Amino acid sequence: MSTHIPVRPTWDCAHCRSAWPCQIRRSELAEEYRDARVSLMLYLAAYFMEACDDLPDAPTGSLHKRFLSWPAVAQR
Repeated sequence: MSTHIPVRPTWDCAHCRSAWPCQIRRSELAEEYRDARVSLMLYLAAYFMEACDDLPDAPTGSLHKRFLSWPAVAQR
């Protein structure tokens, strides 16, 4: 189990204090969901929705990029 988990309501990583999902957690998730991209996207979408609720002043585009755009880049 990863120690790189989100701390709410700030959505920082509990371990490294970077914006969650941090780079280490992204790597872990990419490996964990290597053959299940749809499941990864559903997992991240749920967190994205929670982050939108917790961070109402954050630009939605930046949250989208933070939570949902990186798997497509990681897959290339």
